[in-house]
Amino acid sequence: MDPEGTLDSVRNDTLRIGLSPNESLVEIKGSSYQGSEVQLAKDFAQSLGAKAEFIVGGEESLVKKLEEDQVDLVVGGISSKTPWSKKVGMTRPYTQIIDEKGKKEKLVLLVPPGENAFLGELEYFLDQTQEMP
Repeated sequence: MDPEGTLDSVRNDTLRIGLSPNESLVEIKGSSYQGSEVQLAKDFAQSLGAKAEFIVGGEESLVKKLEEDQVDLVVGGISSKTPWSKKVGMTRPYTQIIDEKGKKEKLVLLVPPGENAFLGELEYFLDQTQEMP
């Protein structure tokens, strides 16, 4: 159940994706967006029959936009230990990277708070397309 109806409003319409720049995961060059998480978000939009619309910002501003229903998904190399988990929803870890200190870090994606149907659809997509190492 989605109190705000995120899944229904996104399906066959527009998925608003917040991009927080993060090395090879989210690369922003002018109006060009690349990186593994950008591609993942595009593929998720396509699985919903939705057009991907990108909004660039820092994590803090994008979390605020999630809370205010201005974006539907935030990507940007977000750690499973993120402090934002108290304010918004997040997927279970879907992959891991080696951080700058050489430690494994599990990554998650952020979604609007309480939008469980949307979160479930995203996690199903991640289960079908990603292999957690």
